[in-house]
Amino acid sequence: MVKMIEVEIDSVRVSLTNQQRIVILKQVNQERYLPIWIGLYEAEAITIALQDIQVARPQTHDLLKTLIHTLNARLIQVEVISLSDDVFYGNLILDIDGQRRQVDCRPSDALALAARTNVPIMVSEDVMSQAGIIPEEDISEADAGKAEARGQEDFEDVDLDVFEDFLQNFNIDDLPSDEDIDDEDQD
Repeated sequence: MVKMIEVEIDSVRVSLTNQQRIVILKQVNQERYLPIWIGLYEAEAITIALQDIQVARPQTHDLLKTLIHTLNARLIQVEVISLSDDVFYGNLILDIDGQRRQVDCRPSDALALAARTNVPIMVSEDVMSQAGIIPEEDISEADAGKAEARGQEDFEDVDLDVFEDFLQNFNIDDLPSDEDIDDEDQD
């Protein structure tokens, strides 16, 4: 059986480099994230659900939610199950008359539906291992103090005699004037 990790939708963002949308999933109770590139319309559908924005007419994912309910089925959870050639694959897990059924779908659609139904979002450990990101820890004050001390030691070890000699022997009158530079440009 595939080990699954529960995540939640952290945010929907816009890439600064190419204006594409990214949904960021955050592992529950840990600082590990999974970015998934998604389409503009799916990003909008997720954002509308997360911000509880009322729309005049049901959107596609609202229709799907209503259809599942009308057919006496129940969405149990959504899954991101694999990653191949930079494409994520997902499933809807439904309970239909006591039978557990999997329905293949794009993770972006599964997430838009999960945002409307508050069901668990699960990601396979393999996908998290392949594409998950753990942010670097902030430098603690103690580490910052050590780094500053190392920097000061490094600075003290630098031989500044060369610069002192340069500055002591530097004469501003030795620099070319603007006229000298203009004469050189004309040559």
